[in-house]
Amino acid sequence: MKITVRLIVSLVLAAALVAAVSSYIQVEEEGGRMTHELDVRAAVIADGLQESIRVLLQANSPVRLKRLVDRFGNRERLVGIAVFDSGGANIAVSTGFPPSFLESAGPVWEAMARDEKISAYAAQDGGRKHLYGVPIHIEGRVLGGLLVLHDASYIEARLDEIWQRNFIRLLTNSFFIILITVLVVRWSITGPIARVAQWMRGLRTGRSSQIVSLPRGDILEPLAAEVTLLAKSLAVARAAAEEEARLRVESGSLWTAERLKEHVRQELGGKSLFLVSNREPYMHVRQGGIVECIVPAGGLVTALDPILQACGGVWIAHGSGDSDRETCDIKGRLPVPPDDPHYTLRRVFITKEEEEGYYYGFSNEGLWPLCHITHTRPLFRLQDWVSYQRVNEEFAEVVLEEIADEDNPLVLVQDYHFALLPLLIKSKRPDARVAIFWHIPWPNPEVFGICPWKQEILLGLLGADLIGFHIQFHSNNFLETVDRFLESKINWDQFTVERKGATTAVKPFPISVAFPSPDLALSSTAENRRKEREMVTKMVGMPIQHLAVGVDRIDYTKGIIERFKAVERFLEKHPEYIGQFTFAELGAPSRTHIKRYHDLMAEVEETVDKINWRYHVKDWKPIVFLKAHHGHQTINPFYRMANVCMVTSLHDGMNLVAKEFIASRDDEDGTLILSQFTGASRELQDAIIVNPYDVEEMADAIYTALTMSAAERKDRMQRMRNVVKERNVYRWAGNIVSTLSQVRIPRQTSEPLREEL
Repeated sequence: MKITVRLIVSLVLAAALVAAVSSYIQVEEEGGRMTHELDVRAAVIADGLQESIRVLLQANSPVRLKRLVDRFGNRERLVGIAVFDSGGANIAVSTGFPPSFLESAGPVWEAMARDEKISAYAAQDGGRKHLYGVPIHIEGRVLGGLLVLHDASYIEARLDEIWQRNFIRLLTNSFFIILITVLVVRWSITGPIARVAQWMRGLRTGRSSQIVSLPRGDILEPLAAEVTLLAKSLAVARAAAEEEARLRVESGSLWTAERLKEHVRQELGGKSLFLVSNREPYMHVRQGGIVECIVPAGGLVTALDPILQACGGVWIAHGSGDSDRETCDIKGRLPVPPDDPHYTLRRVFITKEEEEGYYYGFSNEGLWPLCHITHTRPLFRLQDWVSYQRVNEEFAEVVLEEIADEDNPLVLVQDYHFALLPLLIKSKRPDARVAIFWHIPWPNPEVFGICPWKQEILLGLLGADLIGFHIQFHSNNFLETVDRFLESKINWDQFTVERKGATTAVKPFPISVAFPSPDLALSSTAENRRKEREMVTKMVGMPIQHLAVGVDRIDYTKGIIERFKAVERFLEKHPEYIGQFTFAELGAPSRTHIKRYHDLMAEVEETVDKINWRYHVKDWKPIVFLKAHHGHQTINPFYRMANVCMVTSLHDGMNLVAKEFIASRDDEDGTLILSQFTGASRELQDAIIVNPYDVEEMADAIYTALTMSAAERKDRMQRMRNVVKERNVYRWAGNIVSTLSQVRIPRQTSEPLREEL
């Protein structure tokens, strides 16, 4: 009520001020215009009479002069005309001319004295009169004067009318402005705010979980964004607290963001984490002239962003967005996430030539196919190796700059792009605790022996205090590779490598996803599920009865072609599903200017077209290929609506898509078809495990998934959700931090290793 009263008073005062100013300007303009018109009117009459008066004065004919002024003295608003001689005595006066103006004919005296026309105003009987004096010349001398007298009271009446009319208009306009404004404010501001307050009260007390609808694109948009974030945070915190309480009763312990933060604080004394990866968690790109912040596709960002949000610290990564430079400071730093900053992103910018050699060359045409063993020949070029070394050194300089003021800093290096980085850091900061996590498989020694710089790679990795892999099998392969190519001592009981007095632990840490996911905290309401179904149906472009989904980077290791062929074989064996079964592939283009990836994209699209052409029926087609970089706001509705999720990698370190799908299914429904060659298959035993090279087996798995009873689907999903919940990404990070914090420092053997490298 108070805000409405203040608003009404403010509007009345503002309207009054505007009306007063505009009326004043209008009155001034109108008064000036009417005065000018009166001057012109008087001048016309005077100019028209001067010649006749001059003649009659010379003829000394006062009678005729009197008739002349009487004839002109009865015009509209003209009070009278008077003629004076050079001494100021009136010679002829029109009938009705006020005597008072004859006694004080100042304008005529002034006109004759100054020999120029004079205009003036005077008051009489409560009204204003306009006096216009003109000198009369005879043979170049001023021998008299003419006074034209007009009634000017109509000007005041006109100006008073303007003030009165504007006052009435002010009252009318104020009434409608106030009425409309109050209605708009109640409809678009106070009403939604009241609904938000009511909803937040319900959320606080646990009686509501559904976010209210707020107008978008107007002044409440920032409030809507903040309220949505607050709702997610409250929902996640409530869910985590309830789960913690339940597990505490059951003598269990669930890892949450809060627990990880507290764990890191206790283990490291509140020190920050320093994380290094090639891919940045947030990148800025220009789309249609507008700079947008997007989250790059990939499991690494999915897994690590929640950790930094929980613990804080610095994420050092390659700034690859075309607008990355203009959105950070001179050092490449910016707070992230943009809408709710929790940690610092430090971007490292490298040249196109360095990126070509380090990333596309050595990393993705060399190490990637070497480690995945998927029948793509690895390419090793000297210039790529030189770029790889140079970029690792550049990143090492940035890391050393960031940790310069830290005692015993904790550095987590990510993946195969930075195999040399651990040793480069330890050579300068032996007090640092350094871990590297290898997100892709590690091959057997025979395969890794293909790499011309295998010893340099191994030495760089052994600079770390801890090397992590997804599964024990990859850890064993690494230890066997070190044993084959380096002189060292392998402790198979402790899974450590000792070399020149330095010890490196090699352990499996199965990575996972956040559980519960902040993106899913408010997804369980019926209204949100309805909106998600509408969005998925619109994107697929056809009615959906049975939906299977795949989410991948377009990569030859993901088994996408084999998956499509399994769909084709499934429809061959079970034609009753033609027109009813739809497979949606959400594919993110990746490394497309590498020839193998460019050819793969063409092969994927050709395979889709071929299968769709074969089975196309009216508005239905079996495969929908949605080629784009999709965010979780798009992917999660597909997860929740799908009957089946297919993860059929030919070789993979873990594959977090499988765990994302399970974490999203809070309805405890849906079936996961999972490749036996993924790290996830070791944990998710209740998935339908398949050999992705066996098209027949995958086709049968699709049929099994679609015909499985609801009870069995629920049992399987419950068990898998328990696995993902208990082994979530916070537990993964907590285990790494715990293991690394137990490392004995300082180490004195890094310099000899650096010299050897």
